[in-house]
Amino acid sequence: MPASPPGDERRKRRLALIGGSLGNLVEWYDWFVYASFAIYFADSFFPGDNPTTQLMNTAGIFAVGFLMRPVGGWILGRAADRHGRKSALTLTVTMMSVAALLIAVAPTYGQAGYFGALVLLLARLLQGMSIGGEYAASATYLTEASARNRRGLGSSFQYVSMTCGQLLGLGILITLQHTLTTAQLESWGWRLPFLVGALFAVVVFWLRRRLQETDAFKEESSAPGEDAHDDSTRGTLKALWQYRRQAGLVMALTLGGTVAYYTYTTYLTKYLVGSAGMEKTTATLVSFTALTLFAVLQPFAGMLSDRIGRRPLLITFAVGCTVGTYPIMTALGSASSYWSALGLSLLALVIITGYTSINAAVKAELFPTRVRALGVALPYAIANALFGGTAEYVALWFKNSGHEKMFFWYVSGCALISLVTYVLMPDTRNAALSRAEAEADGETGQERPAAAPAEAAR
Repeated sequence: MPASPPGDERRKRRLALIGGSLGNLVEWYDWFVYASFAIYFADSFFPGDNPTTQLMNTAGIFAVGFLMRPVGGWILGRAADRHGRKSALTLTVTMMSVAALLIAVAPTYGQAGYFGALVLLLARLLQGMSIGGEYAASATYLTEASARNRRGLGSSFQYVSMTCGQLLGLGILITLQHTLTTAQLESWGWRLPFLVGALFAVVVFWLRRRLQETDAFKEESSAPGEDAHDDSTRGTLKALWQYRRQAGLVMALTLGGTVAYYTYTTYLTKYLVGSAGMEKTTATLVSFTALTLFAVLQPFAGMLSDRIGRRPLLITFAVGCTVGTYPIMTALGSASSYWSALGLSLLALVIITGYTSINAAVKAELFPTRVRALGVALPYAIANALFGGTAEYVALWFKNSGHEKMFFWYVSGCALISLVTYVLMPDTRNAALSRAEAEADGETGQERPAAAPAEAAR
């Protein structure tokens, strides 16, 4: 089969990047809008006089959604490895659309008692399954669809789209804050972003149906004779067990990054309001501006990793987070103006960029094609369920118990564990993700395309 002309190849990669990123944007918009609007709908489902307790209840449901991410990672990661990245991406956005619609129509406590909270819980469980598969499918798709020497850049768009999804949610929140009264937002206005998310998902479903499958997956699926792997084991836990060391690496390198990311994104607005005493509108604007600049940084850091490797960026992040969290969070807790809060938030997000911009590529580069999506999905989802999803709840728990600053040490400790992992793990930049790449390196490519970093990890 003749090779595609360079122009066609570049156009194909651009379309894959746009398609994968826009779908990811809508997925994460629906996921994050829950956290962004929780301060307005918390008392609709959980009555009481203590705002912190109400937020803890909504944060608990937010965390429960993370518990379904390993289930979604397993089911949809398996589907992506067996039936293709495209089919998994289409399924995840369908599930997210249904979940957003459920939240939009959920009855309040005054209308149906705790049944409304039950609907909220079921919707978050469905969202958790969807996101559990979305991360793996999009991380794998964006990495495989990128040129080998630009995988850091290509995979960085996962967090660009994730952040843009959150920015879209914050933008809608800011718009509603300036067009509706607080009473209207707390009564019915909070439902609007979930309706918007459901409509967005329908558009993305149409878009993802038109994506092309990655060459790496097509190569694996059509490999003839002795080069073909047993289809019955592709994407299974049995196959993943052969790469258990790499799976352990994914969990360890995710730990610090996910706790730090959710601390400075989903929890930041609540922290500025509840601890620094900032107005809700000002805190929201701080988050919006900081996240906008954060999204812009991702591709530049991704390109840098394509030149110098992944480990230098990861190590820089972990060192900065380990030693910087306590002073940054302490200063944020007493920030008295928009500009001081913005500067501190940006400092934290610049540090976190060393992780967010390249973590998708690093994880994908650790596994061969036949188990790549599951290998990225399941250990990542477990780490997120245990640490990322509970970060906000742990922070509020420490605050409620009168020891808020203990949470800062918790974040630093998680980053320290990841730092040890980054120092000991191999750099994955030169990993071959397909037989074609392995053969270009002078390897046989018959067994494990990602064998170089995998073996070094042992």
